[in-house]
Amino acid sequence: MKVQTTLRTPDTCAIIVAGGRGERFGDARGKQFVPLCDLPMAAWSLKAFAEAPSVGALVVVCAPERIDEMRKEVVDPLKLSMPVLFAPSGSVRQASCFSGLQTISQQLAEQSFPFVAIHDAARPLITPAGIERVIDCIRSNTELDGAICARPAVDTLKVVKDASEKSTTPVIVSTPDRSTCWYAETPQVFRFETIFSAHKQAADDGFVGTDDASLIERLGGHVAVVDPGCENLKVTLPGDKTIAEAILSARQHATTSCSA
Repeated sequence: MKVQTTLRTPDTCAIIVAGGRGERFGDARGKQFVPLCDLPMAAWSLKAFAEAPSVGALVVVCAPERIDEMRKEVVDPLKLSMPVLFAPSGSVRQASCFSGLQTISQQLAEQSFPFVAIHDAARPLITPAGIERVIDCIRSNTELDGAICARPAVDTLKVVKDASEKSTTPVIVSTPDRSTCWYAETPQVFRFETIFSAHKQAADDGFVGTDDASLIERLGGHVAVVDPGCENLKVTLPGDKTIAEAILSARQHATTSCSA
């Protein structure tokens, strides 16, 4: 799905994080390489960002020993018309994201990308229109340090104690107001210098957040939430792949029907 927008010079570099082992998914190949509607799962995210008018370069973060495999099986077959760099993943997602940011700083310093979008390859359903919606949010508001894809919570949420202790039955502490809660997703878009500094500060402090936005939040920054306007499922378990395939197939059918 291509997006028709006013022509502008691309101002955003995208980091696609594809370094996870996908142990819960249960496939030795790693879910980023698992076929999804005839393409490796990670390829769908790359395609979406390559078709977003605001994006001018891509950085793929994966295990160092799998960079050649990622290039050959995922990136090269797409024949993308923009620079694609690779960065080694770290032991945790936050380290992988910082590695991607460092690659931008070191290898794309001469190109002007004031914004960076960080996206998990395990969310293959993001669309170019959804990507543009989040970038436009931060671009149009100079008071924001970031904007992330997110959705309003629709289920009742419970705060529990002892939730991390497997031997202890979690007990409800409180029920937060659902109207103030959103489910965080990716892409998460930030002003490059701000998120780069936030990652450096987190590394110096030994702080590990649950997402990139949390690194900005802890420093008092302002991050907006934006509904991407599309299904944006994270493929975590085998059943999620079936759902993602059904959605992608429906989109492809709709596109074919409209062009016929």
